[in-house]
Amino acid sequence: MTTKDTKKIEKPYDSVVIKPLEKSRIEITGSIPTAIWEKFRTEAIAYINNSVSIDGFRKGLVPENVLVAKVGQSTILEEMAEMALSKAYVNIMIGEKIDAIGKPEILVTKLAPGNPLEFKITTAVVPQFKLPDYKKISKTEVAKSTPDELKVADSDIEEAILKIRKSRASHEGHDHENMTPEEHDKAIEASLPEVTDEFVQSLGDFTDVPDFKNKLSTMIAEQKVDASKEKSRVRIADALADATVMEIPEIFVESELNRTQSQFEADIERMGVKLEDYLKHAKKTPEEIRAEWRPHAEKKAKLQLILNEIAKVESISPAPEEVEEEVNHIVEHYTDADRERAQEYATTVLTNEKVFQFLEKVGK
Repeated sequence: MTTKDTKKIEKPYDSVVIKPLEKSRIEITGSIPTAIWEKFRTEAIAYINNSVSIDGFRKGLVPENVLVAKVGQSTILEEMAEMALSKAYVNIMIGEKIDAIGKPEILVTKLAPGNPLEFKITTAVVPQFKLPDYKKISKTEVAKSTPDELKVADSDIEEAILKIRKSRASHEGHDHENMTPEEHDKAIEASLPEVTDEFVQSLGDFTDVPDFKNKLSTMIAEQKVDASKEKSRVRIADALADATVMEIPEIFVESELNRTQSQFEADIERMGVKLEDYLKHAKKTPEEIRAEWRPHAEKKAKLQLILNEIAKVESISPAPEEVEEEVNHIVEHYTDADRERAQEYATTVLTNEKVFQFLEKVGK
């Protein structure tokens, strides 16, 4: 629901007024007729009866007058209101085709016997927005890739070989802690192993130096293809985000921030560093770090909404067997993973990949 004007709609629950708020949220105010919400009294009493313990009575068999005296009339009314509003909320969402996300905030504004039940509901909704010309954008960004990005120069091979030699350099007899940077570099240079047939054979399945260089060239070429594709996708993603105007629901941004924080904490833990020690060294609070992550989280949330919409328009989705295979892979490597969440994650990842493949194809 993204209409810019407050909209009044007649419904069985008297009337509701739907008002747009910032950050893709809406406020729903309305009332439920007395005759409708008071029908929930029997159900509310039965629920409370099974929830409380009163001396001298078996749970669920407490007489109504005794129960009311024990818990109070207001408790009964509040339970009735909650039940009535739970049903009303679902009907409003369906009837008005409101694509709500997250948990709504439901506030009872008037609760009195013999009177309509008045309420105010605030909820986030999936934003409605106009997709840019994503096919044109893809063509423009894919065209920026050049053949030179894929060429493997002699310097690329030599640079890769140098890194390998440095990783195998002998450090015996070197007091690196007391060396200047210049002395350190000279010591490393002097201890670099020669590139011989014997040396390359010690690295893996290589017959001699020429064979090693040929295979290394092939590996670098594959890396360049991957790097070029990633650069192209980043350009497409940035261009799509820049060309799309929307209000991003805060719940999506918070979800991205939480995901980033979980990954960050896991990375810190793998390094053998305590999070509090890292924060102390960085002189930052968790709130300050989340503030630094926010722009990226907003951009990522926005892009995901765009990709979701393109997938919807173009009827792009992974096959069930692809999702199942990915879910099995996830739960196999992460034994504590929730299968339902793994399925949601796998579906999103696979759909995103297919959308990018589609964009790359139309961009060529």
